[in-house]
Amino acid sequence: MQDTLSTADAASDDAALFQTLLSLRAAIVEEAAPLKERFFREAGREDAALDNLAHYLALRRHELRPLQRQLMRRGLSSLGRLESRVLPTLDAVLAALAALTGRPAPHPVPDTADFFAGEARLDAASLASLGPEPADRPTRIMVTLPSEAAGAPDYVLELARAGMDVARINCAHDDAEAWRAMAGHVRAAGAAVGRDIAVLMDIAGPKIRTGAVLPLKKGKPSGRLLPGDTLRLVAHGEPHADEAAPFAAAVSMPEIVTRLAVGHRVRYDDGKVEAVVESVREGRNGAEAILRILHTRPDGTKLKPEKGINLPDTALGLSPLTAKDDADLATVIECADLIGYSFVSRPEDLDLLDAALDRHGRGARPLGLMAKIERPEAVTNLPDLIARAARRGPFSVMIARGDLAAEIGFERLAEMQEELLWICEAAAVPAIWATQVLEDLVRDGIPSRGEMTDAAMAARAECVMLNKGPAVREAIELLDRLLSRMSDHLDKKTPTLRALKSW
Repeated sequence: MQDTLSTADAASDDAALFQTLLSLRAAIVEEAAPLKERFFREAGREDAALDNLAHYLALRRHELRPLQRQLMRRGLSSLGRLESRVLPTLDAVLAALAALTGRPAPHPVPDTADFFAGEARLDAASLASLGPEPADRPTRIMVTLPSEAAGAPDYVLELARAGMDVARINCAHDDAEAWRAMAGHVRAAGAAVGRDIAVLMDIAGPKIRTGAVLPLKKGKPSGRLLPGDTLRLVAHGEPHADEAAPFAAAVSMPEIVTRLAVGHRVRYDDGKVEAVVESVREGRNGAEAILRILHTRPDGTKLKPEKGINLPDTALGLSPLTAKDDADLATVIECADLIGYSFVSRPEDLDLLDAALDRHGRGARPLGLMAKIERPEAVTNLPDLIARAARRGPFSVMIARGDLAAEIGFERLAEMQEELLWICEAAAVPAIWATQVLEDLVRDGIPSRGEMTDAAMAARAECVMLNKGPAVREAIELLDRLLSRMSDHLDKKTPTLRALKSW
């Protein structure tokens, strides 16, 4: 009798779970409908990847943890790996639950091609944006070329032989002549190693930096910012220090001073210093803001010119395309396979770039676009950015972790980089894992334990970016081996369960 009751209870639980999942699927379809309409309007057409993205966003607005536990107990949990296939996964799980409860599947069971169609879309998008997949690893390696590469074709060939798949040219440095030389060396290196190596040209965008600073000692920055110190930012003229603010700095974009408000946070030099605005007023030469320093390194941080400033709470109102960027586009069109676009925040920013490219006259090659996610607005608007980008050619997203950390805070970065990877996978958009990858190794020749783990986790992206440095070739070779080994264990978030050989 007890066994009969237990069986009946189990059947009742299975039936209740089936109804819960069926109701969830119906809710997701309903909630995704306005998202799909918005995305298709942005894209100018219907799109399977945007359809899946809408369903994914609708799904992730629900609390799924209790449901996951119940599915796991029945050996059915796969909702944690459904980014590229939301409805196919739900339909497959519903079919299994239907079989458990002796009823027909409520929706057609997806075949293999339909179930993995999202993966195929992402592979195709990665090929279009980043070039061919390497032989032994699915994740490409991008390398930032130093200025010296313009006159060193053998150096570029060395990087290609080590495993470079994408060469990045930073247009914030050097000039058109140097960029043409670098791109030519990359093409020649690709021909020599027998594979295409994509050229990314990263336009500079607006950069908010410190200008002249005080105090000075013998013409050099003097003194260190410490918690409790005050710093004056001036919009115009030379900075001036006094008892009220013994530190002072001009800024590269004067208008940002007038957009600050009391309580806004200001971060300096990649977040090494955090301050808060205490007042904004008219000073000796115009607008000035007084900041109170909240956090620095234990021994303080020197205030220097040409260091980055991040304003996470301030609506900047800056165009992501500067006059310099516009002028640089002619060379980008001539030399690049894809363009890196900084400071993107809204879908309209993509239209701004496309209009500028049209003015310069696009080349015969489709020019891919890599949007750099650096600002909180870009995070919030990412789905609509992806939808608007569907109107144009190949599109990818760079998770610019340096500026993003300074904007949203280091504490949130680890969580946010995961969420950005999920959104990109759901939309079949290649993701580039960037900033400080193997930084110690590139700079000093010896990696830290923490950065090795970070580099291993980067295998879930479609591309990993290394910065320039003395030991970058060694970093490429190590990363090539590491990514190859990790690809045996993981495919995005999914463990592939390669046989273990250590025990």
